[in-house]
Amino acid sequence: MKKLSKKTSIYLIAILLIGVTLLLLNGRKNDDNPKLIKFKIEKGENAWKVGKNLKEKKMINSQLNFVFYVYKNGEQRKIKAGEYLINSKLTIPEIVALFVDGNIVEENNQKKITFPEGWTVEQMADRLSENDFNKDKFLELTKSVDYFEKKYNYSFLESIPAEKNLEGFLFPDTYFFANNFDEEDIIVKMLDNFDQKLSDDLRMEIKKQNKTIYEVITMASIIEREVKSNEDKKIVSGIFWRRLKSGQAFQSCATLAYILGENKKQYSYKDTQIESLYNTYLYPGLPPGPIANPGLDSILSAIYPTKTNYNYFLSNPETGKTVFSRTLDEHNLNKLRNGL
Repeated sequence: MKKLSKKTSIYLIAILLIGVTLLLLNGRKNDDNPKLIKFKIEKGENAWKVGKNLKEKKMINSQLNFVFYVYKNGEQRKIKAGEYLINSKLTIPEIVALFVDGNIVEENNQKKITFPEGWTVEQMADRLSENDFNKDKFLELTKSVDYFEKKYNYSFLESIPAEKNLEGFLFPDTYFFANNFDEEDIIVKMLDNFDQKLSDDLRMEIKKQNKTIYEVITMASIIEREVKSNEDKKIVSGIFWRRLKSGQAFQSCATLAYILGENKKQYSYKDTQIESLYNTYLYPGLPPGPIANPGLDSILSAIYPTKTNYNYFLSNPETGKTVFSRTLDEHNLNKLRNGL
């Protein structure tokens, strides 16, 4: 029998160890009578302590494997304190997912808060304040982009300029926040949601188009505030990307609303002359950053625009319907027809 070389032997042993590790990490325990087990994580407990407690309750086979998985996937700072109901047949990755999502047991120990698509960070802060969270602390934390990027390994935050905040990246959704959540926990849960929604395929497509995530989210935020239907969003996306390429000003009323802090049926000439880098009537191209937190449909529209011959659009103030036109004369006529 031919003797294996030392290099080959080491290689095979490494493969075997990896296989055993994956089996231990992901394999389900032999449990013929699965049951729900209450498990509590105290505030401040680290992965080692949590793993030790899980092992003592015989919910996992190895504390070391639990800790290895948590650190390998960068989840060590994302585990939420609270009381959980855990099926005895769950694998380590499934248990960690529960802890990261903060799916605690009692519904009365959670606050259900909805952030509509297109809301700004300021509006989100107001809603949190209505639910007894600290508005000022939340707003201050949203400025700490570098902190969240490094502490929680959010690579999608890398393209945000140093002086900007998390506007655009706090994913709008309905959340259940535990009563013991603080403002940082809330932001992390919203960023986790964004991280999941912006899949690897979407990130690859953005890179393929030679764009940054920040540029796409900025575009998506404008689209979110301009039109409602998914089809219209894709058409408007096509118009704006074409204007960006040609150097034509966006002339987006949504950016005026952001500057003024109010929506108007029709903005005046004076409004269009407000001095602000966010004023897309005065300054061609994308504004310095997102003007809201867009939903997934708007993000997808920004990534996958529809190409048309349209150059202009407006929204009927009564119906909200988007009216498109090819020429400026046609656009001005549509303004008259729609009471603008």
